[in-house]
Amino acid sequence: MRIRALMIRIIRQFVRDKRTLALLIVAPLLVLTLMYLVFNGDDYEPKLGFVEVPAELAQPVEALDAEIVHYNDKQLAEQALVSQAIDAYILIGAEGPTIKLEGSDPARNRAVLTVVSSWLGLPGMPGSTAAQPGSISPAIEYLHGGAAMTSFDSLGPVFIGVFAFFFVFLIAGVSFLKERTSGTLERLLATPLRRWEIVAGYIAGFGLFTGVQAVLIALYSIHGLGLMMEGSIGYVLLVTLLLSVTALSLGTFLSAFANTEFQMIQFIPLVIVPQIFFSGLFDLESMSPWLLWLSHLMPLTYGADALRGVMLRGEDWDDIAGDVFVLAALSLLFMGANVLALRKHRKI
Repeated sequence: MRIRALMIRIIRQFVRDKRTLALLIVAPLLVLTLMYLVFNGDDYEPKLGFVEVPAELAQPVEALDAEIVHYNDKQLAEQALVSQAIDAYILIGAEGPTIKLEGSDPARNRAVLTVVSSWLGLPGMPGSTAAQPGSISPAIEYLHGGAAMTSFDSLGPVFIGVFAFFFVFLIAGVSFLKERTSGTLERLLATPLRRWEIVAGYIAGFGLFTGVQAVLIALYSIHGLGLMMEGSIGYVLLVTLLLSVTALSLGTFLSAFANTEFQMIQFIPLVIVPQIFFSGLFDLESMSPWLLWLSHLMPLTYGADALRGVMLRGEDWDDIAGDVFVLAALSLLFMGANVLALRKHRKI
């Protein structure tokens, strides 16, 4: 009887807590759906530029699941490579073919080399067929990175953004929730302080420590783990700090809709996990086009894009300014939403 009574109490507790019940049922289905959509996308088709390559020679490549763009001038192909419009270009000179790879993504490099090796009939490369008589091994050049670039070098900037965002979001949300449940926030609301001053004060206070955390993550990844670093470390620190501020403002805002620390943690599969799928850990171009618009709603998408641009391609301010401004705008948006959310507690 006692076991039965305890079981009934637990069942009633779950039935009354609609949020936990929804998390138990909806969250796994949501994550599984995202995984299906991400991993079940089309195989990536590399974009190849052919510079003054005869059409009859380039035609076999079109049957190898690659997108071909023809250029009449090497300079145009170089500009397309810099702007990431193509993954590589092929130039056939007097000494044989030359392949120049964009180089910042090892997975795309392998895709390009697989197609080219099949086209030229080179042995010993992924996807290659038997060597054709008279086949010539191409010279391989890199715009960014190099043959020694690892997958961790490519994904490391994304991991910096993910960890900075995740831990700051969690700590900020739980800390701000504790301020509310302990009654501290209610007492502040009874003072002459305005709502925006309270939010700004909390963001500045928490932001000092989360900023230190973000700087330590970036510096340790670059100097401790030896991640590739082609651009300015100042831009890396700026983007990492902005990501932390965005996570801080989002975490404090969502904490207004939680009553316990457990309910705050429930936001992780709904807020953090979807962002990881669209942060750049997986190739977005292989996803369904209708799914790509979701990435524009994710702060991590902009942060990871800027970090990869600076660390892997040496991009400067003009290249990352758009991502930086979006992160700053999202931070202000969440802060404004947090000010409005405080109205549910007490009007000033």
